[in-house]
Amino acid sequence: MAIYLDDTQRNAIATLAKSLTWRTQWPTWLLIVAIYGGWLSLATHARELGLPLTTALLAVTSTWYMSLQHELLHGHPTRWPRLNALFGFAPLAVWFPYRVYRDSHLQHHDDAHLTEPGHDPESYFVDREMWQRAGWAMRALLACRNTLAGRLLLGPAFAIAATGVDALRKIGHGDWRDVPAWLAHFAALATLTAWLHYVCSIPAWLFILGVGYGSLSLGSIRSFREHRAAHACEHRTVINEAGVFWRLLYLNNNFHLVHHDLPHVPWFALRTVYEASREQYIARSGGFLVAGYGEWLTRYAFTAAEKPVHDRPGHSAPVSDGSGTYARHTLFADTSREG
Repeated sequence: MAIYLDDTQRNAIATLAKSLTWRTQWPTWLLIVAIYGGWLSLATHARELGLPLTTALLAVTSTWYMSLQHELLHGHPTRWPRLNALFGFAPLAVWFPYRVYRDSHLQHHDDAHLTEPGHDPESYFVDREMWQRAGWAMRALLACRNTLAGRLLLGPAFAIAATGVDALRKIGHGDWRDVPAWLAHFAALATLTAWLHYVCSIPAWLFILGVGYGSLSLGSIRSFREHRAAHACEHRTVINEAGVFWRLLYLNNNFHLVHHDLPHVPWFALRTVYEASREQYIARSGGFLVAGYGEWLTRYAFTAAEKPVHDRPGHSAPVSDGSGTYARHTLFADTSREG
């Protein structure tokens, strides 16, 4: 679903979509070549670079690859989901099958239930019932996860555990639809791990923990307080005016409100769309504006950004799958996917 600020923006984006860059998606094709080429080059030169530097650079490149996977599942660079899935299949970031991530993330784009536990699979909140059941140790971990330091150290572990538990729960309920994706992922991961070990002299444990966990940790910087609990759904998503390194690493997903409103806009156009309507987006976000990721470091390195319990006035935090409607009474809503 695309949500435009007004008809002027709709027409401007329609004009952008006719440009050669948008129609050919050449920046994304170049990105695919750069990420795969860079990752393979780093791996094959591990002996010359040394394992510490290789691991660090592979973790950064795998984080970049996860940003590419995010772009792929939103319909870029081609209109064919299966072809896009081929570019996102390789387990360069270790942990999650592309298809499982794709389905989970598209559910996250239900903005009416954004941040709500039980509805939003990417929520960093828990409902009050779960909080009351949790022991002191789990409560401490959940609170720590809402600090930036805790997100870097614990965020990946929570994500891995939650995905694994969800996969096993589905099988326990007789839902085997994700099993082929997991089997294919594990087969590809075993093949890649063996190649890294025997050809590149990169130990399996270093790839799994150093590159895999490290890339998830680095990706956690972007997702830290990317959303907040708020009554109005448009106030729940951040605008982060990050520097060029972070914008490239996260493919402009720091302009996150723009992405949620216009998920069909490719990464290379997000900044242009944002800057053309900057003041309107700041107002739309309810002032949820950040000068860069350094601001999160300064404010929340060891201080929780928000309490772990999701408790918005006038809203419940459902714990089961459900459906609901949300009246978008302030902006022009559209279900088309242009470009």
